[in-house]
Amino acid sequence: MIALLQRVSEASVTVDGQVIGSIGRGLMVLVCAEREDTETQSEKLAQKVIAYRIFEDDAGKMNKSLRDIGGEILVVSQFTLAADTAKGLRPSFTPAAEPALGEQLYEHFVGKIKESGLKTETGSFGAHMKVALVNDGPVTIWLKI
Repeated sequence: MIALLQRVSEASVTVDGQVIGSIGRGLMVLVCAEREDTETQSEKLAQKVIAYRIFEDDAGKMNKSLRDIGGEILVVSQFTLAADTAKGLRPSFTPAAEPALGEQLYEHFVGKIKESGLKTETGSFGAHMKVALVNDGPVTIWLKI
């Protein structure tokens, strides 16, 4: 599974003109399942996202996690993270999981994030979404499990 973490001061996701999720300080996380991914990988990725230290401590070093700062998290499905761009000028999405598996693993990931007790908001799997964010830093990290 793949996650793109963006440290934000705020973020939101809109579907059909309605804001369906919004957060303040924390992480905006785009998540993608690939064909061979499992629930175990989904759980490991969720644990890593919550514990990943990309927030600054008092010395200005990235030593604090989302949990450490009591931050919020917005999770949005993003199958295009699995794009194969090795050939030509158009991406191939064959590495991405089929929609049913992708949704299952996305929902499992979200469930594990929610178990952390942190404020968790989400997009809508498979919907056309508009995502807005203020990237803090900017800090953007790509994780793959």
